[in-house]
Amino acid sequence: MEDELDKIVFQYLKKKGFTQTEQILQQEKQNKNNKNANDASDSDLTKQILTFSESENIPAMYHDGYSKLRSWTYSSLDEYKHELLRVLYPVFIHCFMDLIAKSHLQEARAFFDTFREDHEMMHSRDLKKLAGVLCPSHLDEMEFAHTLRQSKVNIKICQYSYELLLQYLHNTKSITMLGIINEHINFQVSPGQPSSISDDAEAFSLVGSGQDAANLINQKEIHWGLLEDTIEDRLDKAGGLLSDSEKTEGDAKEGELDENKKKSAEGGKQGGPLKKLKKDKVGAAAVKGAKGEGDKSAAAPRVKPELTLPTIPTDVENSILEDLRNRVQLSNTTLPSVCFYTFINTHNGLNCSSISHDGSLVVGGFSDSSLKVWDVAKLGRMGSSMLQSENDSGLNENTLGSNGGKRAYTLYQGHSGPVYSASFSPWGDFLLSSSSDSTVRLWSTKFNANIVCYKGHNYPVWDVQFSPLGHYFASASHDRTARIWSMDRVQPLRILAGHLSDVDCVQWHVNCNYVATGSSDKTIRMWDVSSGNCMRIFIGHRSSILCLAMSHDGRYLASGDEDGTIMMWDVSSGRCITPLMGHTSCVWSLAFSCEGSLLASGSADSSVKLWDVNTSVKPPKSEDTKNGNTNRLRSVKTLHTKSTPVYSLRFSRRNLLFASGALSANL
Repeated sequence: MEDELDKIVFQYLKKKGFTQTEQILQQEKQNKNNKNANDASDSDLTKQILTFSESENIPAMYHDGYSKLRSWTYSSLDEYKHELLRVLYPVFIHCFMDLIAKSHLQEARAFFDTFREDHEMMHSRDLKKLAGVLCPSHLDEMEFAHTLRQSKVNIKICQYSYELLLQYLHNTKSITMLGIINEHINFQVSPGQPSSISDDAEAFSLVGSGQDAANLINQKEIHWGLLEDTIEDRLDKAGGLLSDSEKTEGDAKEGELDENKKKSAEGGKQGGPLKKLKKDKVGAAAVKGAKGEGDKSAAAPRVKPELTLPTIPTDVENSILEDLRNRVQLSNTTLPSVCFYTFINTHNGLNCSSISHDGSLVVGGFSDSSLKVWDVAKLGRMGSSMLQSENDSGLNENTLGSNGGKRAYTLYQGHSGPVYSASFSPWGDFLLSSSSDSTVRLWSTKFNANIVCYKGHNYPVWDVQFSPLGHYFASASHDRTARIWSMDRVQPLRILAGHLSDVDCVQWHVNCNYVATGSSDKTIRMWDVSSGNCMRIFIGHRSSILCLAMSHDGRYLASGDEDGTIMMWDVSSGRCITPLMGHTSCVWSLAFSCEGSLLASGSADSSVKLWDVNTSVKPPKSEDTKNGNTNRLRSVKTLHTKSTPVYSLRFSRRNLLFASGALSANL
């Protein structure tokens, strides 16, 4: 009726020629219509806000909303289901914490117990921590819960899965679930087909507000190459002269072989020289292998040291050159020989073990604050000579037992708490140990004595590691810091602070310019030794990092965590190449072979696994992508012990793999 009346008035004004009046009336009518439209939209918005507010105040809305989202996700097409399932865990934990924050304690506990089983396999450690949240104050007091509340979850998802999720949330008007997803989830949407199920480990990460800072840090330039003028380079340069001399010797020995064959045919015993010649040929092949490795490492850039590095003694350098000449080239078809040292009768007192670079010395750190060092070369000769005369000049208080007999080991005592880590110097003449007494001690393996006690940490020191060239070392502690030291100073050179929880492990870069640290905050950081600045933050693990290993060309970093997951990182970009899934318990030790083709991992599941590294840096084949097999770093071999968890691993310079562990009666 009102529209018809307006129409008649406009016709009358137009007929009489009142054009200006007609325009004013039309403008007023248009303004009135816009106002009505705005009022209507404001009314709808008010209704939505009231609905959301009501849903927040009703605990049942959280339960029903999550239950419906869960049912819809599990009933989705298999092609998209595994991507959509990634959304459930962050929604679950934030529904629980929201209910706690609103003091709906009984409803929160019922919600947690109802849906907890869905996430036990992937997030059991996190759920155990969340189970301790019993009241609103715990959300602020408990560091883990507080971090989750302040965090956003990065989830990788394809475009179609993302659109399916949004369509479901809008069609069902799930305001509560939509609010949680909007506030706590950051979707990384990618075009194309969904990622494979094997990529789930790297497609989900809980990160705090520092993610942007981490991305900024990872853009810093890092020089990951090898040092200039290494021993390997010198061997490679001298290789031509070495080959010529060997060639001359080989020609002479061929003449000897012909003569020996004649004598052998005549009945003479000449097997010895023949065997010697075969051995020499094997040695010549090993030299070629060493040169081949030199050519491969030549591709890595060369960098200058930022620290004043110690000089290598001539006798040590000659020993290293001899090892390099006899190095065995390993690959996925040529696997290493493994020597396993088993500690028996430790009565659960062994906390750590370490092996020297040549495998000749083995040390164990014990809960009674002692260290015991075994000289492997002497073990076989102990036998009947265990008891010797007290006049033997080689005996002292470190090697004599309580009854005057000679021990099979050398006892080092000085710490006042359990020993958690030990590390031999590259040449085996020194030993470092760290303890719960917050100190690091330096021992001489030549004089069997404590030389220095380094004090600086305020809490237990979990790990200590010598640099690849000795003199400098790094320590990691419960006080959330790592520290750089030199043997000639009792105070640390650098304090590396930035982790949010315990620093559990530390590892030097091969060029000694950087140090990597792994923490209970589930991150790994790489630090510049000269400046103390953080150069990389590696984010992706779901539990505490227990061990680190650096490839011998300095480009790759491997890390192992409490859940049994190993991750391989590209140092230059700060990105994870691929996760390695296979261990069923904590990964305690990692080691790269000398040419970097294999990675060895030792675990509490009483096994050593060998992984093919070379295939990991190649792009995936199209058929592998179609089959969902994008986990390109594959396990080549698994070596099981009877019941001995693997504490430590070490590749010698000749590529022999040493391992150690304590026999456990509980397995």
